[in-house]
Amino acid sequence: MTNASGTAGEATDGRAVEAAAARLRDAERTGVPCAPVRDLIDGVEQAYAVQERLTLARLAEGRRLVGRKIGLTSAAVQSQLGVHEPDFGMLFADMAVPDGAEIPVGAVPQARAEAEVALVLAADLTHERHTVADLIRATAFVLPAIEVCGSRVRDWDISIADTIADNASSGMYVLGNRPVALADVDLRLAGMVLERRGEPVSTGIGAACLGHPLHAALWLADHLVRLGRPLRAGDTVLTGALGPMVPVVPGDVLEARIDGLGDVRVAFAAGDTETPVDSREGER
Repeated sequence: MTNASGTAGEATDGRAVEAAAARLRDAERTGVPCAPVRDLIDGVEQAYAVQERLTLARLAEGRRLVGRKIGLTSAAVQSQLGVHEPDFGMLFADMAVPDGAEIPVGAVPQARAEAEVALVLAADLTHERHTVADLIRATAFVLPAIEVCGSRVRDWDISIADTIADNASSGMYVLGNRPVALADVDLRLAGMVLERRGEPVSTGIGAACLGHPLHAALWLADHLVRLGRPLRAGDTVLTGALGPMVPVVPGDVLEARIDGLGDVRVAFAAGDTETPVDSREGER
């Protein structure tokens, strides 16, 4: 009886994961945001199963995995969503936008942006538990970054399960062009300002990211080893927001400056499109 029940339960879980993945996949394909998927799946474990299902589908299409993004690095946002640790999503090569380039209208659904510190790795991180020294040795250089988050879920009506399943609400990202050695910058005290056409719209500091961006990267490195998909040499890691996330609309030009790292810029093509219904600021 136990085995039969377990098999039935696994089949039910599999159908739930497949249904949630299909809902998000359809929203991605059509560009029409969908209803939340939390009614289909049960908790964080199944949400990551949905994310993995979608990741495998993208890899099968020939998309190249180039790193990870970390979300929910703000204690306030973790409390709001009822979680006690960050989440993560996959970065693919076709999500990368050159510094100063323009993102086409509709390329990122319900777009919002935040400034972050990006690490680029020179070595694999495959230990069960990493130290700060391991991470420092493995980091080739650091760059300023703008993450353009997006949600396939209508009106950003997300729970922790929704955002994890939706690849941690990922969209596109922009990296600066001037690599900086970790030894040459104090990431914890690095101040950040994100401007829209010269007007500040978000400010923050490295310490806002789990106390230090390296803390977030350590969490990610250990977590991915447990999942069997460790960080590898060449991977880019977006370590999490340094300040509040801001909504963007067509025609916006955003520039982020981070002390010790320089600046990075992205533009959004002008065009006729619907302004996001939910324009509240927040953090991922």
